[in-house]
Amino acid sequence: MVRVAIAGGSGEVAQEVIDALVASKEHEIVILSRNGQGSSNSNPHNLEWRQVNYGDVNSLAQALGGIHTVLSFVQLLQDPGNKAQKNLIDASILASVARFAPSEWGSRAAGSVMPWWTGKDEVKEYLRQVNATEKVLEYTLFQPGLFLNYLATPHKTSKHLAPLNTFVDFHNRRAIVVDGIDTIMTFTTVQDMAAVVAKAVGFEGQWPAVGGIRGNRVAVSQLIEIGTRVRGGPFSVDTVKLEDLEAGSLTTSWKLEAQHHSVSGDEAEKLLRSVLVGTLLSSAKGYWDVSDEWNQLLPGHQFADIEEFLEMAWVGKP
Repeated sequence: MVRVAIAGGSGEVAQEVIDALVASKEHEIVILSRNGQGSSNSNPHNLEWRQVNYGDVNSLAQALGGIHTVLSFVQLLQDPGNKAQKNLIDASILASVARFAPSEWGSRAAGSVMPWWTGKDEVKEYLRQVNATEKVLEYTLFQPGLFLNYLATPHKTSKHLAPLNTFVDFHNRRAIVVDGIDTIMTFTTVQDMAAVVAKAVGFEGQWPAVGGIRGNRVAVSQLIEIGTRVRGGPFSVDTVKLEDLEAGSLTTSWKLEAQHHSVSGDEAEKLLRSVLVGTLLSSAKGYWDVSDEWNQLLPGHQFADIEEFLEMAWVGKP
């Protein structure tokens, strides 16, 4: 049993992980919050809450007293300069925290093609630098690829994760593909991801620096074939050229619609276009083809099969 602290615990993915940790009945869970104690409605499991100031490393280190593992779900769009996460790393070292997981929870890379996630690369580099001469903080980059649950949009298939559009739209039987590239994607349910993280917290061996979680590895062409079977009809497919995407040009018959709760209405349309271009580019470059380190370390975990999951998600739905 270890004491694990959750930073950014009000987020959807964080809440899925908290539920999995609670269900394991193996760990003590501390929620770090800027606002202090949550209400009874937001704290059904009577978890310990500690109020923190992410701008003050010393007070943050005090709040991390007795903590073994820190899991960060800090929202990158709300952390200018990645100051909160860098301070959280520095405070973890001061407080002798053993393990740290930064706010990853997606692809294996971001780079310039997903500007809303460039902070992930900066935080990875920061972790590498603090451990450059000697290991002072064990860490892993939890990377589950794209959440399989999103392919059930607009239907909700987990307790906390909200539906979100992707470039393969099962609801409207349509997809956008990159010309000449049959991209490989990793799809993992958020429930599987959360279960693996809960097991990883109790893992007695060393955490791998890169922590891929591979639920299903499929080509986009296979995904469209699955969609055709599951949805009972062919998909309409728009094709875009890689060079057009790299130039920031996008001409398709449809676009993403659902927006993230962290983005204001004024910014939403611009961000959605950027997300669609960036996701198509990053998939074409292989960024969503994640590794399987945690599959190998936790061989007993049975992942949801993509076709079985989607058949259940779409059965009886128009």
